[in-house]
This record gives sequence, structure tokens and C-alpha cells, in this order.
Amino acid sequence: MTLAGDTLTISVTVNGETTELTVETRRMLSDVIRDDLGLTGTHLGCEHGVCGACTILLDGRPARSCLMLAAQADGSEITTIEGLASTDGTMHPVQQAMHDSHGFQCAFCASGFMLTTVALLAAEPKPSRERIRRELSGNLCRCTGYQSIIDGVETAVALIDTEGSDR
Repeated sequence: MTLAGDTLTISVTVNGETTELTVETRRMLSDVIRDDLGLTGTHLGCEHGVCGACTILLDGRPARSCLMLAAQADGSEITTIEGLASTDGTMHPVQQAMHDSHGFQCAFCASGFMLTTVALLAAEPKPSRERIRRELSGNLCRCTGYQSIIDGVETAVALIDTEGSDR
């Protein structure tokens, strides 16, 4: 990280691609992801860390990008929803499962739920329904009754188990 006045240069790996960015010292990571990198799948809902729409994976763990300064991500690996699918366009098992389960209606919250699910399944490949509920409790959805989302996570568990995929 190099500081120059009110800006600094950071290095981050986003969806497998390392890049250097010059950012204002008080700039939020969510804004850098959306505006500078053009990755608009990271949504801004409440901008207070409550809704989970801005969730990304930071070094493999869910993080609210609207609460983080871009400078805090220096040297980190970031995964956004755009980084889940394979380069050939094949959906990640969590994406496929949510699609198959009709997990979302408007899908504004979808990226946050799916990235949280990816982290959950990496830590615990076969979570109980109660554990799924607990892990997803920090993400809000205004359209569904959450059951279809939880069903989608269970479908992802089965899909990953069947495919032997650990993506």
C-alpha cells in the first residue's frame, strides 16, 4: 500500500485477477468494486451492513463490503458473485441450486445469500437446516419467505455431493 495525500494504491486479487488500484483513503470497498471494477453484482441495500446485499468473500470469508474501506482489503483475495461461475459460463453449484429451487424473486439479495452459502459449505459441507438458517440470518430478503432460499442451500449440498464439486 502506497499513500499519497488523500489517495493510496492498493493491490487486490478480485475473482482471480490481481490488480492495483489508486483509491481515496475514505472510499468504501463496495464503491470500488462497483464503480472502479464494474462488478455490479455486489449490491448496495442499506449501506449500514444490516441487509447483506453487499456481501463478498474476503479471503474466503463473508464480509460486508459497504462497511470496509478499500484500504482494508489491500493484499486480500476478493470473490464477488461474478467470480463464482466458471470461465465457460457454467454456474457454480450454489448458483445452479438456487436457480433450480427458484430461491429468489427479484434477486437483489441473491449475491449476498449465495456468497454466504459458498463460505458456509466450504466450512461445513453438510450443515443442518438450523445451521443454514443461523448462517443466513444476517442476509435480508424482502420478497421470499426464506424457505426457498434454505431449500436452495440444501439443493446445493446435494448437488455438490453428487458432482463431487468443491468449487
